Amino acid sequence: MLYTFRYSPFNSDISALLRYMQPGDCLLLTEDGVLAGLTDTASLEALLASPLSVYALQYDVEARGLSVRFSDKIPCISYTDFVKLTIEHQQQFAW
Repeated sequence: MLYTFRYSPFNSDISALLRYMQPGDCLLLTEDGVLAGLTDTASLEALLASPLSVYALQYDVEARGLSVRFSDKIPCISYTDFVKLTIEHQQQFAW
């Protein structure tokens, strides 16, 4: 399943989201959700400890001026790659 997360992790419970996910699921950080990928944050640690494939939308990282502080452990992808993920994962859920 492909999950998209678009809210700031500082205003939502990302731990609850992670409890619903299964190994093999994919999480894409979009909009303010890319804040979860900032270095030295609890949300990044939780994401990296999960069995998920985690990605971030490059456009949203750049639009928020976060490229320098964004973890290099989460791949940033293009809109084209986002479309590929939606094709690979027939089931999708937006948070």
